[in-house]
Amino acid sequence: MKVSAILPVYNVGAYLEETLQCLTSQSLGDIEIIAVNDGSTDNSESILKKYQQQDSRISYYNQTNQGQSAARNHALKHATGEYIYFMDSDDKADLDLLRICYDYAQQTQADFIFFDGEKLMEDGANPVAWNYKRTHLLEENKRYDGETLLNLMLDTKKHNCVVWLLFIRKAYLDRINLHFYEGIIHEDELYTTILTLSSDNIYCLKRSLVSHRIRSASTMGISYSKRNMNCYLTVADELLKFRQTPIIHKFLRYTLSKVFYTGHLIPWKQKPVIFWRALRSGYLKYIGLKSALVFILK
Repeated sequence: MKVSAILPVYNVGAYLEETLQCLTSQSLGDIEIIAVNDGSTDNSESILKKYQQQDSRISYYNQTNQGQSAARNHALKHATGEYIYFMDSDDKADLDLLRICYDYAQQTQADFIFFDGEKLMEDGANPVAWNYKRTHLLEENKRYDGETLLNLMLDTKKHNCVVWLLFIRKAYLDRINLHFYEGIIHEDELYTTILTLSSDNIYCLKRSLVSHRIRSASTMGISYSKRNMNCYLTVADELLKFRQTPIIHKFLRYTLSKVFYTGHLIPWKQKPVIFWRALRSGYLKYIGLKSALVFILK
């Protein structure tokens, strides 16, 4: 099997058929599609069942609602492909996505490759300022080590953590024994940072191959909350357990300063416990005075 496409599914019945059609119509035929229904309460499971009956390459598993990390980890246990692609279950993809990525990954023998994507804004979704284009900063067919790459992304403010812009060799994942941290949102921040810093064999592909839907009900479309901030602090905790090196400190300054600047949006009554957690953990040096003052006073 060349590629395992992993699809966490939670209440995406309105979009799931389009996403499954993108996967089943891929020009690379030697693939498996592993979906995990994470306790959906809409018609997502019936759609999965219908497509599974139509295409033997599709398998799906049910679990009680545990979040995207647990769904991806569940799917990974069943993956047999040489490469892993994590697709969001409401996204659209170029029909040559997996073939193009597979050929380039084979050509370069990369641990993983990354590419660009587009935004697909749904009516009512909060506008997002960032974009998913960064390969213009790099050279194609050039090998990068993770620390050099992350430094460049942070310095140019083009860091992007999403896993659906990555195409990963499964043997590499097995070697570093990397799994998604369960029970949090913003889990990609932790996963892709460790994935990147553990490799000295990364390549970029100068193509835009995925359209990522920004929904009003999605993680990226909802209002900022106490949960967002707590999950980012958990990411910081885990990264410092992984390594305490200058690049980790740089990443935390880049990330937590933004998190706390944006955090002024949460209700005032929720702020003391968040600030106390950050203070107790020694994170004020990453947050910075300006962001701390904005968080407290604005």
